[in-house]
Amino acid sequence: MEATTTATTPLLGCAPRPLVQRERHESSVHDQLRVDDYYYLRNKSDPRVMDYVHAENAYTKAVMKSTKDLRKQLYAEMLGRVQETDTSVHVFYRATDTTSEPGAVGHDVRRGVYLYHRTVEGLQYEIHCLRQGVERRSKESVSAESTMWKEEIDAEEQIVFDVNEYAKQHGHEFVSVGIYDISPDLNYIAIAVDVDGSELHELFFKNLRTGEVLPEKIAGTDDHSAWSLDSAYFFYTVKDDAMRPYKLFRHKLGTAAEEDQLVYHEEDAKFDLTLRTSADMKYVFLRIGSQVTDEIRYLDTADPLGELKIIAPRQHKVEYFAEHNDGSFYIVTNLNAENFKVVKCAVGACSSADWEDVVPHRPEVKVEDITMFEHFFVVEEREKGLVQLRVVSVHDYKQFHYIEQPEAVYTSYATKNVDFYTDRFRLGYTSLTTPTCVFDYNMVTRERVLKKQTPVLGGYDKSLYATERLLVPSAQEGDNTLIPVSLVYRKDLFKGKDSGGNPMLLVAYGSYGISNDVGFSSNLLSLLDRGFIFAIAHIRGGGEMGRYWYETGKLMHKKNTLHDFVSCAQYLIEQGYTRSEVLAVKGGSAGGLLMGAVTNMAPTLFSCVVAEVPFVDIINTMLDDTIPLTVIEYEEWGNPNELDAFKYMLSYSPYDNIREDDAPYPNMLITTGLTDPRVMYWEPLKWTAKLRAMNKDKCDSNAILLKVQLGSGHMGEAGRYKEYKER
Repeated sequence: MEATTTATTPLLGCAPRPLVQRERHESSVHDQLRVDDYYYLRNKSDPRVMDYVHAENAYTKAVMKSTKDLRKQLYAEMLGRVQETDTSVHVFYRATDTTSEPGAVGHDVRRGVYLYHRTVEGLQYEIHCLRQGVERRSKESVSAESTMWKEEIDAEEQIVFDVNEYAKQHGHEFVSVGIYDISPDLNYIAIAVDVDGSELHELFFKNLRTGEVLPEKIAGTDDHSAWSLDSAYFFYTVKDDAMRPYKLFRHKLGTAAEEDQLVYHEEDAKFDLTLRTSADMKYVFLRIGSQVTDEIRYLDTADPLGELKIIAPRQHKVEYFAEHNDGSFYIVTNLNAENFKVVKCAVGACSSADWEDVVPHRPEVKVEDITMFEHFFVVEEREKGLVQLRVVSVHDYKQFHYIEQPEAVYTSYATKNVDFYTDRFRLGYTSLTTPTCVFDYNMVTRERVLKKQTPVLGGYDKSLYATERLLVPSAQEGDNTLIPVSLVYRKDLFKGKDSGGNPMLLVAYGSYGISNDVGFSSNLLSLLDRGFIFAIAHIRGGGEMGRYWYETGKLMHKKNTLHDFVSCAQYLIEQGYTRSEVLAVKGGSAGGLLMGAVTNMAPTLFSCVVAEVPFVDIINTMLDDTIPLTVIEYEEWGNPNELDAFKYMLSYSPYDNIREDDAPYPNMLITTGLTDPRVMYWEPLKWTAKLRAMNKDKCDSNAILLKVQLGSGHMGEAGRYKEYKER
């Protein structure tokens, strides 16, 4: 057997590559013998495991030593574009009193608080603050019923939660805020923090009037929550050993956590729980959902001790979620509507047979979300890969308009809209060349007011850069699919298609129906200003082109995702945008599986592969229902306990299809987090070890590097300066 850090031929003039000890582990699946020499890396208590982790980190550091000056330069560039001391847009939370005193809904003055956060140069984390204030009805209101308001902040800043101080006082290197939820009476705030990347939170409450932190603390919560209308009760969910949110609890403020009452327990391992409050704060919505099926239960916030009621019982492959307005539920559903539609039903008479179309199904347009207000609702629709925001009158569904956007290719979305009684819709906007903007849009006058654009220091000039949107034909025989690809590059550094191409970073995700939309990153300027092209492949398995795009890139169609990506890379090379020798590709999590699979399929197509927290050991993971989230994922990837699914998944599993032929693997950077609850740390470890063992004679020129974050999870580092250094 080889020792944990056996020396082999030095790579790139650096330290010897670490090779982990092999230990044969056998299993039988569908009468097939499976051998995994690195199975034992699951056991973190085995000293060989952490020895190997430290050896890999040391090796990566040694290999990257020659790039130290460049990394310092890049860090300085990226940080130099950031306004380190900055403040977010203020969000107004209206007091929910119903008395006749000023501040009640219907009067010309509404009292409340403005929540925001700010950053300070040199500090890792945000400082969460509030200011007391009011909103006054605008004198320019177009009618007596119009609900346009003007902000008036009339008090000094109150620091609610300084994450920097919390980290310092408690000795945490990692802090991520999961819940930050103010009570309806504005007297309390619930805060939940994750201190190790495990996505398990400790929940506590702070009295905003006195600054006192209440004595009760609740461990192991998820990051979803809801308040009762009287602010006396707080609802939260907890996770089981498989990291599935499965129980809903009710906590009475001022009592011990041990006294909390179980409200709901979901026993089906395919379903988990999410929790939120309706826009008008009248109902708590509990979503009980799998990958393809939903059931919504609701509770009157004015009756927190009442019983949960069902909108419509779960029905296999029927998805839906709900909002409320004036005694009716507005529901987004795929019932008889592949691309979803908006329906309506009366509270208490809301079985699916009672659903009435409000925004009918259109095959070419996917309905993704709704944001509800007293007189309007905004529908997020996706057509031809772009989101359109449709403003609809609650009083006449035929009265609607679309919010105009200034660019042909962009991303626009609802942001923090917490005021139901307003005609002001807050939206976000960005593109590959436009830094993120926050706008207030008046749904009556159609006026758009810029509240904030993320500053880019150092003289960013948008006119220096160009964007393109390509439609790439699938290279699969008989497949006429056209795959969108978004590009951005600096005009004066674009070499032209006949020059042999520019260096390129091509990224993709392609799973769970998640759309990998365009957006601005000031960090990318360090690549673009060096002549790189940045490209996003909007491959199947994502949601960019509607539900069909997702359905044809999952389960027994998953290979479409892989072929789409290879098709995009080949096309960009054939069209002269880049060439293999300078083409880098990147993906994370499920996108890391993509990176592993396409590297096995076409190892010489790419010069460099970055696989972040990659899900690469799909067969072994999906056969083990004790691993977090496994059962929930059956409806996305398949259940390998079924023979047909096993064969198909095995055919593309990155860990099981590493090549031993003469084709050298590209340079590879693989990352993981030791506390990752979504992709277990051992998957990237095992993959790295196996790549090294099976390609040990072909690694003299190409590096395979593994970097393990010892104190963070799936989302990487929490502090912003740490994030900049990682990038």
